[in-house]
Amino acid sequence: MTRLPVLKTYKLYIGGKFPRSESGRSYPVSSPSGVVNAAQGSRKDVRDAVVAARAAFGGWSRATAYNRGQVLYRVAELLEGRRAEFGRLAPDVDEAIDRWVWYAGWTDKIAQVAGNANPVAGPYFNLSVPEPTGVVGILAPQSSPLLGLVSVLAPAILTGNTAVVIASESSPLAAVALAEVLATSDVPGGVVNIVTGRTAELAPPLAGHLDVNALDLAGAPVDLAASLEGLAAENLKRVVRRADPEPDWTAEPALDRVLAFTETKTVWHPIGV
Repeated sequence: MTRLPVLKTYKLYIGGKFPRSESGRSYPVSSPSGVVNAAQGSRKDVRDAVVAARAAFGGWSRATAYNRGQVLYRVAELLEGRRAEFGRLAPDVDEAIDRWVWYAGWTDKIAQVAGNANPVAGPYFNLSVPEPTGVVGILAPQSSPLLGLVSVLAPAILTGNTAVVIASESSPLAAVALAEVLATSDVPGGVVNIVTGRTAELAPPLAGHLDVNALDLAGAPVDLAASLEGLAAENLKRVVRRADPEPDWTAEPALDRVLAFTETKTVWHPIGV
């Protein structure tokens, strides 16, 4: 008897689970095996993802920097184990693995770079330390669905932020496959949430959501970026603006996006005698 292959169902990734879109919709996208259907998320899915990200923020932000580094390195390990699969979805899988490792190494070092012991007049210690901003909304790059996604996601979560990602509209399968890696690694559910669908439909409710603290417009369409910045301004979100032209994601990584999503807390403490 001829065996029929089991066809894969591509779903969203919210709160550590893989739900279908509440709207029940899907849309066709290209894959190595032909045209398949990806879940077409809705405004309600975006709101659910923000709720999950907010619920996960407390535990993830309180984890030690060393522990977060171990977790991010574990993502790289699992990606390495699935190189063949990811290689069919994106040509830059090796760079994406290396990018996770690079950012994992910064989790317990960023405080030394962005923090400081400040000289003050008086018998006090005065220390400035970076802290996570909160929930970060990310519009993933459209032309680099794996390396570009890792390059904006890893720096956002390494300091303790949680993220809601709108995947590349035309090439969402790499993001869905990455979600499967995240779900089987040590990343707590809700730290990363991935919604696939039409960017023009999903981006405005994410940008305007009052429980989102920051926004990365890396993959924002040109004709939508300005209006998204306006929506983000309603509750004073931190915004990383869309670069034109899109950055070369294969270039050496930097700390710009890490620092963009941190707050600086300054602590005064009396010196004992």
